[in-house]
Amino acid sequence: MRKKTVVFLAALGICSAVQAAAPPSFIKGPISTKTYDGISDDLLTAGLGKTGLAGAAPGLSSPPTAAELRKRAIYNNYRALVDMSTGGGYGVLYGPNIDLNGGNTLREGKIPGTEYIAFSDDGTGKKNITMMVQVPNSFSKLNPCIITGISSGSRGIYGAIGTSGDWGLKKGCAVAYADKGSGMGVHDLQYNTVNLIDGTRTTADIAGTTSNFTANLTFSERAAFNAATPNRFAWKHAHSKQNPEKDWGQHTLQAIQFAFRALNEFHKQGGTGYTNANTIVIASSVSNGGGAAIRAAEQDATGLIDGVAVSEPNTQPFPNRTFSIKQGTKPEVFNHSKSLFDYTSLINLYQPCASLASSNDGAPNPVIVAPGSATDLRPNRCQSLKAKGLLTAPDLAGQATEAQQKINAAAILTDQNLLQPLHYAFNVPQSISLTYGNAYGRFSVKDNLCGFSYGSTDATTGNPVETALGVVEGLFANANGIPPSAGIDMIYNSSVGGPKHERGAISPSTGIQDIAIDGATCLRNSLGNAAVGTGINEVRSLGTLTKPAIIVHGRNDAVIAPNHTSRAYFGLNKVSKGGLSKNTRYIEVKNAHHLDTFNSFAGYDTRMLPLHVYFNRAVNLMYNHLKTGAALPPSQVVRTNPRDGSPGAAPPITTFNVPSIKTTAVPVGDLITWDSVHKIVKIPE
Repeated sequence: MRKKTVVFLAALGICSAVQAAAPPSFIKGPISTKTYDGISDDLLTAGLGKTGLAGAAPGLSSPPTAAELRKRAIYNNYRALVDMSTGGGYGVLYGPNIDLNGGNTLREGKIPGTEYIAFSDDGTGKKNITMMVQVPNSFSKLNPCIITGISSGSRGIYGAIGTSGDWGLKKGCAVAYADKGSGMGVHDLQYNTVNLIDGTRTTADIAGTTSNFTANLTFSERAAFNAATPNRFAWKHAHSKQNPEKDWGQHTLQAIQFAFRALNEFHKQGGTGYTNANTIVIASSVSNGGGAAIRAAEQDATGLIDGVAVSEPNTQPFPNRTFSIKQGTKPEVFNHSKSLFDYTSLINLYQPCASLASSNDGAPNPVIVAPGSATDLRPNRCQSLKAKGLLTAPDLAGQATEAQQKINAAAILTDQNLLQPLHYAFNVPQSISLTYGNAYGRFSVKDNLCGFSYGSTDATTGNPVETALGVVEGLFANANGIPPSAGIDMIYNSSVGGPKHERGAISPSTGIQDIAIDGATCLRNSLGNAAVGTGINEVRSLGTLTKPAIIVHGRNDAVIAPNHTSRAYFGLNKVSKGGLSKNTRYIEVKNAHHLDTFNSFAGYDTRMLPLHVYFNRAVNLMYNHLKTGAALPPSQVVRTNPRDGSPGAAPPITTFNVPSIKTTAVPVGDLITWDSVHKIVKIPE
């Protein structure tokens, strides 16, 4: 087994050997270089350390400085996907103080080093993908490595700081990040202000081509839009009209090239340069970054990537009904491989009603209310679904059960049902449906897709209001790139009586407050829009991965559905490679899901366990495989042990709760297998 430098990708890409110190041609504008001492400030925690990340959010001035925005962004992004409670694992099984072997040896976990930031663009200023490379002082010139951190979700440049970033910096790797064309590009259309690369704001006219994102509107178009719908915002992922997801592979490989440039210019040992000929490359990230990593490995025609290690990847495999998925003794599933927009828009439509099903009584199940009201709106959604002929049951209980059945009939696991009510309360399916519908269809902000727009609303009336200056100034650090977020709401413009917060809207077709069912129905029906369909096809995965790969997924994932992503990709990979693909390993973790941060909620603390632990272990396993030839683990179900106890008072987590991924002697009943004769992915119960 060759021993190369280790490059860990948090997203996808295509790239040839990188040797020259000159900036790659796609880098436009200046490269910002800053060094952090690891005491007052650092790469991993922005000077907050393990203790500070667990404490109150750092403050922002008005206007905030770039340094303040960076610190607040790292604080929010590190906390976004992990359970920050000590009982749930923070500071015990993971966190800045925990080394890669699981030991509590790194104290506050501050990591000194240098950070390089620049835009990748085609010269027009319309793409402006933020690229960043972090090189820790512990980077080994004799044993170099790089890990790319392409952001999860729609987050900004620090969106993978707590996942790929944390792992890579502790390993002494350079970390190559990209915000993949989503990120924190927010255009305040009323005041015509935009983000710069460091999160500070100025007018779009002054920013010009240095804007992170400026909506493609003429002066008269923006004036007309503001007159009709004042105090609204355009968001890069939704409104760039570029379907950025189709290019996530290219963005990632560009991030790697940028990392090589930084290393070769500033970190060479003598005359030895870093190239992909002497570097191990592992594609590794979570969620959207994980899906990007898989596509990168599929597209790698130059041998850049050596292995893949991803968690909960948003990979969208092309549908292939020649194979099925079978879990235990349950019926075979052939309607797998639905697109993210397909299954999420379905959940968005039916979940408010399904949350009332008796089978969900044990879930943290918050009511859905309009601004200024305490009345639960979920029964109204059931009533409106019945009125539209989308449900047939005569009473509320039957309608809720029927709504849940419709969701599960779309190959959504019943294991996901426990999580969905809280996800809806936190606007997960709503935000994904609207943002991705806009992105896939390349709709402009002025199109107001399905009657929706983005802006702030009054907490009592739900009416649109001007967004406070402090909210706008802090969006780079506080928002997640996909509203509702950080004080920006989803507004239903088509509400009876005028625009309202989505939860206070009165639907024109029903005349009641039913959480804007007309908008939700429209988004669902957009699946049949030709432009949306084209956009979806542009982001599909081919299943052609041949490099060593470890894919980790939680069975209870209520955001990225296993039957439509990791399970389906595992099967498509077998079919696409004629059953010869032997290097892809699929690890499914029981009692684990997409957003570990929800594990601190009473009722989840007793039942859900951190998938983040298994992400770290998967990357360790892939690194060891490529570095020493250690065997890859067989595909398997990991049977975790819930903490149990009383909801809200589960006992502290221990390693007993999160058993290791087995590399040998896996019980037959735990093995995930491929039946090549009948073309079935077999998942143990």
